[in-house]
Amino acid sequence: MKYLSVGLILCAGALAAAAEIPERIDAHAHILQPDPAYYRYLEKANIRVLNICVVDKHDKGFEQAEPQMAVAARISRETRGRVAWCATFDDTDWESPAFTGRVVKSLGQAFADGAVAVKIYKDIGMELRSSSGAYAMPDNPAFGPVLDFIAAQGKTLFAHLAEPWAAWRPLDPASPHYSYYKENPEWHMFLHPDRPAKETILAARDRMLKRHPKLRVVGCHLGSLETSVDDMARVLDAYPNFAIDTAARIPDLMLQPREKVRSFLIRYQDRVLYGTDLEMLPGNDPAKALRHTQEEYARDWTYLAQGLALPEPVLRKIFRENALTWVPGLRTHAKD
Repeated sequence: MKYLSVGLILCAGALAAAAEIPERIDAHAHILQPDPAYYRYLEKANIRVLNICVVDKHDKGFEQAEPQMAVAARISRETRGRVAWCATFDDTDWESPAFTGRVVKSLGQAFADGAVAVKIYKDIGMELRSSSGAYAMPDNPAFGPVLDFIAAQGKTLFAHLAEPWAAWRPLDPASPHYSYYKENPEWHMFLHPDRPAKETILAARDRMLKRHPKLRVVGCHLGSLETSVDDMARVLDAYPNFAIDTAARIPDLMLQPREKVRSFLIRYQDRVLYGTDLEMLPGNDPAKALRHTQEEYARDWTYLAQGLALPEPVLRKIFRENALTWVPGLRTHAKD
């Protein structure tokens, strides 16, 4: 079978084999609604989560950094660290002389409150502009001191830069990303031809990686290289400080040749973190969100463990050990 469909990899006993990994880590989720039932599920299933804060002016609940970080710190305390958290910052004033000082102070407090990482977002390269009208890129010198501070503190940068190729193409009902761009036209770059090309943004991302070799960087969503494991391999080979997570991109892997994906994950077994992009947000139905969480965990485990038949040591790395290596702060609450 050359390609693996979603339907063929689903099975009722998917989570039974997960017992082979004593603890799993979802290294990319968004949990802004404290929920005891969710906490109990994570404890019973022996799953830990990295709760990622992000500033998105277009997404309700994500407009500001500080309120999110306060909730994330609270959830981390309530779960005794089972839900760790990743800080972020608002980059609106990135050209201001006070920008670096403000962000460093905020992140310093976040680290003191337990944050183990920092997230930067796709508005850099896709939306954020200078006073002259030029688009801000991730390698802009204005961000350099902040990146240096994150590295000096031993923290990890989660970088969601650029988007799937579908963002620059017409809506396609066959694409895994059809619903998102239909519902979020502000991020559908096909409708905004004046915005930078994806290649331009990723080239700037790669220059950032080169200029900050001591900074651990996790490229969110397969590093925005979701359609080609060959492209992922080239970047991983070029930048040893770079890893990728699978958040919201397992369906993209399913569309690629099975043996090619399997070979890639085995070869780069130390550079891929399992993540989902799952959400638990205010206003959501908690029971429905929890069911969706369970279904997605089952789907992903079935695909990786049974559909791809990855060796058990590789599964251990993807589902747990790589998160501990690339985000050392997670080791505080790890169970050996």
